[in-house]
Amino acid sequence: MSGQESLNIFSFKGKMKALHMSWIAFFITFAVWFNFAPLVSVIADSLGLTKAEIKTLMLLNVALTIPARVVIGMLTDKYGPRLTFAVLLAVCSIPCFMFALADTFEQAALSRFLIGFIGAGFVIGIRMVSEWFPANELGTAEGIYGGWGNFGSAAAAMSLPTLALAFGGEDGWRYAVAFTGALSLIFSVIWYQNVTDTPKGSTYFKPKQTGAMEVTSTGDFFLLLIMKIPMYGALALLTWKLSPAGVSLLTEQSAIIAYISLVVLFAIELKQTIKVNSHLFSKPVEEIHRYEFKQVAVLNVLYFATFGSELAVVSMLPLFFAETFELSMVYAAMLASTYAFMNLMSRPGGGWLSDKFGRKKTLLILTAGLAAGYFAMSEITGEWPLALAVVTAMVCSFFVQAGEGAVFAAVPLIKRRLTGQIAGMTGAYGNVGAVVYLTVLTMVDYSTFFMVIAATAVVGFITLLFMVEPKGTMTEVREDGTVELINVGH
Repeated sequence: MSGQESLNIFSFKGKMKALHMSWIAFFITFAVWFNFAPLVSVIADSLGLTKAEIKTLMLLNVALTIPARVVIGMLTDKYGPRLTFAVLLAVCSIPCFMFALADTFEQAALSRFLIGFIGAGFVIGIRMVSEWFPANELGTAEGIYGGWGNFGSAAAAMSLPTLALAFGGEDGWRYAVAFTGALSLIFSVIWYQNVTDTPKGSTYFKPKQTGAMEVTSTGDFFLLLIMKIPMYGALALLTWKLSPAGVSLLTEQSAIIAYISLVVLFAIELKQTIKVNSHLFSKPVEEIHRYEFKQVAVLNVLYFATFGSELAVVSMLPLFFAETFELSMVYAAMLASTYAFMNLMSRPGGGWLSDKFGRKKTLLILTAGLAAGYFAMSEITGEWPLALAVVTAMVCSFFVQAGEGAVFAAVPLIKRRLTGQIAGMTGAYGNVGAVVYLTVLTMVDYSTFFMVIAATAVVGFITLLFMVEPKGTMTEVREDGTVELINVGH
């Protein structure tokens, strides 16, 4: 096992090469996915967008990511990370170029909606890294992958405005956006030529059937169906937000068509899930091959509160600082960026703590810190010293992102052949959280908004009590029928 050497960040061989290639691919997907926000004022002037239209584009940006993460999770488990990431990077450069060439709000809206698909790239690397690292280093490795890759959004925020100015002229922003698309296209080739799905001699386990998540008991079958509902709920919420009841991007008829489509999609998914799992009702799965779906459900709830709140807070924090402390937008945005900046260390930190002290204990402590952090943020007023408010946001963000790292330290330890799908579902819950929190934000003041997040973190803490610490081994069956035991922890 290559697991004996320690994690050497400066090595570019073996498992470290797989890790570096993975986070760079993820970094590029986030730079493309978030290439709109830093250029928003220039783009709004260039295309003549209203405030409502800008908000709509931001919502559209995250809409498709919810189903995309589930779909990409399945494709990754079936075709392997090498092929899946290469295709995703190449195909998603197309809507990126479309956005760079957009002349109307409608063209921009369609391309932003399609670009949301690239936000699913995250899931692919989770499976890739889990193939290359042993259980005792997995949390740290997934944390580095998540934290450094996530930094793509901050890197876009810092570099794209400068790039746009460098290209100059009215079309500077178009070149800056197209540049991220070109990066994505070029790296798809580099990725494909430089990685393999597993270390030499390892088996890449695939699900027995594709089209829906496998579960291993009848109780889990019903829990899986319940856990699917919020994902459709979030898409219905988005539709409502875009309908005449919200920002009126969709006509009454289009909104109704969207609602009907969601119901039809849910029915199709229900049918697939029954097809893949119907055998459970006639013949139980042997104990040795079982996994507990409640583990996945708990991680979904935690990712809803951690990554969901991060996505929501990152998009509202500059405005919050500007309004609360009467600052200029530029200065407020700089202060707010400290929240995202924490990702570089916090996410790997959460994974490392999880490797060191156990998955469940780490999650309990971080979730409690998360609830306390958001409660503290709900108390911030203009009377506070500005420095104290910024430090509070940074401490809160440490718990949020370390929590994300700890969630994805546990995800790959549940069932190896389903890692992509489990990561896809948990990842999608992060986006569901973002949609829910951002919708709440349109209805309440900042203080209540932070309190709502703190309350969901408390719910997460309670569900965590039902989680079982992964230990011992999980079993997978090789194609020749022999059983492999994969070590998952102490």
